[in-house]
Amino acid sequence: MEALVDWAFVWDILPLLARAALVTIEATLLGFGLAASLGLLLAIARMSHQPWIAWPVAGFIEFIRSTPLLVQLFFMFFVLPKFGIVMPAFLTGILGLGLHYSSYCAEVYRSGLENVPRGQWEAALALNLSLPRTYWDIVIPQAIPPVIPALGNYLVSLFKETPLLSAIAVLELMQTAKILGSEYFRYLEPITIVGLFFLGLSLLSAAAIRRVEHWLTTRRG
Repeated sequence: MEALVDWAFVWDILPLLARAALVTIEATLLGFGLAASLGLLLAIARMSHQPWIAWPVAGFIEFIRSTPLLVQLFFMFFVLPKFGIVMPAFLTGILGLGLHYSSYCAEVYRSGLENVPRGQWEAALALNLSLPRTYWDIVIPQAIPPVIPALGNYLVSLFKETPLLSAIAVLELMQTAKILGSEYFRYLEPITIVGLFFLGLSLLSAAAIRRVEHWLTTRRG
């Protein structure tokens, strides 16, 4: 009777999947770095008292949140070149992930910024602090720690969305597993390895997020 799992095959494909896993991790970290940075800027712009700033930003956020990531990736990779904007697949994937999740991060940041006591803003105004310094020195340090868990959830979600990059020819982990499966007519081993990888890294990310949250809470206390 043939064994369910071919361990020799597993050891043969592990190096290939490990290299593809690095692509997945790199796309996740760069994409989330963009999402976290751009999301904060979008949140601040959306809270502007100038309608000509706040309304277009709000429209952009709602548009991105209301359209699928896969459609956005296809548009950036296949449609933008018709207008002379050509980017490598990996860069397109990072920008797609970052732009898509920046809209979600922006709403998370906005909730944190709005929860900063009004007295903090009034104190900064009384001290004649500039708006950038008010945000950087007073508001943001108080707004970020409470929203760390929500941002962490989006990090894990973004990580699990990386297989969509295979649609624009990024050879990430899931795409590599599918290629190996079709080449050797064995899908059990590569797909199982991919599933375990995503599970393990998601659990590690969740644990790291809890540690960061605990550290920030202790530091504030």
